[in-house]
Amino acid sequence: MNTPLRKVGMAMLVMIVLLLANTTYVQVVRGDDYASDSRNSRVLYEEYSRERGKIVSDEAGQVLAGVKPSDDNFNFMRTYRNGPMYAPVTGYYSIMYGAGGMENAEDSFLNGSDPRLFVRRLSDMVTGRDPRGGNVRLTIKPSVQEAAYQAMAERGYTGSVVALDPKTGDVLGMVSTPSYDPSRLASHDGDEQQKAWQEFSEADGNPMLNRAVRETYPPGSTFKIVTTAAALEDGMEPDASVTPDSNVTLPGTSTTLENYGGATCPGTTLKDALKYSCNTAFAEIAGKLGADKLRATAENFGIGADEDLEIPLGVVPSSLGELESEAALYQSGIGQRDVRLTPLQDALLAATVANDGMAMKPNLVKARLAPDLSTIEETTPEELTGDEAMSSESAEALTQMMIQSEENTSGGGKDPDLKIASKTGTAEHGSDPKNTPPHAWYTAFAPHDDPKIAVAVIVESGGNHGLAATGGTVAAEIARTTIAAALGGG
Repeated sequence: MNTPLRKVGMAMLVMIVLLLANTTYVQVVRGDDYASDSRNSRVLYEEYSRERGKIVSDEAGQVLAGVKPSDDNFNFMRTYRNGPMYAPVTGYYSIMYGAGGMENAEDSFLNGSDPRLFVRRLSDMVTGRDPRGGNVRLTIKPSVQEAAYQAMAERGYTGSVVALDPKTGDVLGMVSTPSYDPSRLASHDGDEQQKAWQEFSEADGNPMLNRAVRETYPPGSTFKIVTTAAALEDGMEPDASVTPDSNVTLPGTSTTLENYGGATCPGTTLKDALKYSCNTAFAEIAGKLGADKLRATAENFGIGADEDLEIPLGVVPSSLGELESEAALYQSGIGQRDVRLTPLQDALLAATVANDGMAMKPNLVKARLAPDLSTIEETTPEELTGDEAMSSESAEALTQMMIQSEENTSGGGKDPDLKIASKTGTAEHGSDPKNTPPHAWYTAFAPHDDPKIAVAVIVESGGNHGLAATGGTVAAEIARTTIAAALGGG
């Protein structure tokens, strides 16, 4: 072979090797990346050619996210029942913007690619049936969700409501307001999707933010549940003496901490301090407990642990701060300074007391079902940390104190038949907290003698009540309405 032909042959060989290497890189090394890229229209067409599984409630299997046939290149379109009401839970499923919420968390099961559906996929191939995704049954109860959402939305409140089954950790309701309609993001019209995304992203109140699990707030006096639990576990009795003073000076500083409105505490015992929510008493209690004891109890409530709480919707953040000084302990003991909780974690405070001192891991998935609705997998309750936040004796003592707290709490919706044990919170925040309307909190469980529901409500910046807002006057009625619906009274 002459030299020119040899050079041409060598060049062709090099090009073939490069072509094979590039093909290998694209199909093997980057194959999964390209397959999962939302811009890959072939993947989208394939996914939308299958009927996506439904997301259903735990109460009569109400369809929260369904499908309907479409007459375009995408054979099926996602539909949402009462979209804004359930958006914090279902999330959205969009051609352009992917998936959020449970649509994202359970995507592989809903689209049929999950390994647990392999036998069904194989059967579909053999029988020639159209492939379908699996269905996900949530723990959400529509009666609870609707009551909580309507109570918040009708008043125009920004905030969140979370309801739990204290014995199992099942999430019975998860509301975040303002909300958005995921149906608009499920549209097959690209312009409509873009318009909706822009509106939702730029709207006041950030409606796409799931405040229940993504936003943290100072919990205010609801955190006194943790401080009380730590004190009881440290041997303090409900009748133990505490300071009734209207204010105390933070150790090592000239700053004073005072009771709400600067009032003297009407009582002088621990149970009085919780009933009347006396800041000075709990500040001193936290200082005497010390950082280690307060932190250990908080972690068993699911707060400030090294590993953040994780649920199907993702990681749920929290913070207890460094507790580096006695002054920091004083402020943290009343739920201020660096203490930050999500509404879900605040609901866990009441739920843990209701469950004899053991925190249960919050759960949103009741069961995963095959396309024919047969059960593939049921979830089972899990303890959050494996360690009690307090003994059952301490939990009973704290329950009795929370019953007295409810008796002293104002607000609408009071009904002795509900048998509520509660704690309110009025949390300062912002760069000028004394002149900023406080967050209004309320966390409770009922019935207190056989708990079926624990609930937390936050109304950001007191709703429309301004500086006069309190947990009792603003948030309590929302929670009581939710509790009544859960127990069949609303």
